[in-house]
Amino acid sequence: MRQKNQAYRISILAMFIAIIIIQNFVPLFGYIPIGLLDLTTIHITVIIAAIILGPRDGAIVGGAWGVITFIRAFTSPTSPLAPLVFTNPVVSIVPRILIGLVAGWLFIWLRRKIKQTPAMMVAALAGALVNTLLVLGLIFIFYRTPAVAQAYGTADVSRLGGLLLIVVGTNGIPEAILAAVVAPLICTPLLRFRK
Repeated sequence: MRQKNQAYRISILAMFIAIIIIQNFVPLFGYIPIGLLDLTTIHITVIIAAIILGPRDGAIVGGAWGVITFIRAFTSPTSPLAPLVFTNPVVSIVPRILIGLVAGWLFIWLRRKIKQTPAMMVAALAGALVNTLLVLGLIFIFYRTPAVAQAYGTADVSRLGGLLLIVVGTNGIPEAILAAVVAPLICTPLLRFRK
C-alpha cells in the first residue's frame, strides 16, 4: 500500500512540475507582460502543489521553477532584468522554494484554526507575497547597481528602493490577490478528490 501511495505522490508531483515547465515556455501562460512588468502566474501552481501535496512537495515544485528561472536567465531571459539578477541562484531559486514551504506549512497550521477555504486564501496570499518580497528584497540587497536601476527606468541608483516598492504595489499585490482567489477554486475540488 505504501508503494502505491508513493507512486501516486510522485506522479502528481511530476504533473505539477510538467505544468511549471509549460508555464515557463508557453507565451502568455506563466508570464503575462503588462507594459514593463511581467505578471507572474507560475507561483499559483507552486501554491496549489503545496496545499495539495504538502510543504515538502511544494518546495520541490518551487525549486523546479527556480532552476528553470536560473537556466532561462542564461539561455532565453524573460525580461532585460533576468540576465542581471536571476543568474544568482539565491535570487532565482531560494524564494521559489520558500513559496512552497510557507504556503504548505501555513495551510496546515491554519486548517486547524479556521475553515479550509480561508486557510487556503491566506496561505496563497502569503506564498505569493513571500516570492515577491524576497525576489525584490534580494535584488535591492545584491544588485543596487546602475545596470539594474536602468532596467527599472532610472539612472539614479538611490531611487531603486522606491521603484521596487512600486513594483510590489503594481505587480506583487495583484499577483497575491490572484493567488488568493484562484488557489481555493482549484484546491477545493482536488482535496475532495484526494480524500
